[in-house]
Amino acid sequence: MIQKIKVSNLTSNNGNKIPNQFEIRTDKGVYFQSYNSIIAFWSNKGQIFLDAYYWDYSRTTGKYRNIFLGENITETRQKIADKEYKLKNLNK
Repeated sequence: MIQKIKVSNLTSNNGNKIPNQFEIRTDKGVYFQSYNSIIAFWSNKGQIFLDAYYWDYSRTTGKYRNIFLGENITETRQKIADKEYKLKNLNK
């Protein structure tokens, strides 16, 4: 079976494409990629995985990760601590 993949830029509030910030939709869920690194994966089952190294790599990554997840850094850190989000290597 061929997996369907669709890549699109994140968009700003005024509808402009944001360079180097991507959503990658697959049959298994949605990835967030910043530049060349996968930052997060939101599975179709509702589980969220963050890359153990890149999830908080830079201010720019953080800004768009927050938009992708719909929350702020404090909420993200708490969900990691509570093991609601799982850290793993998404860039093997």
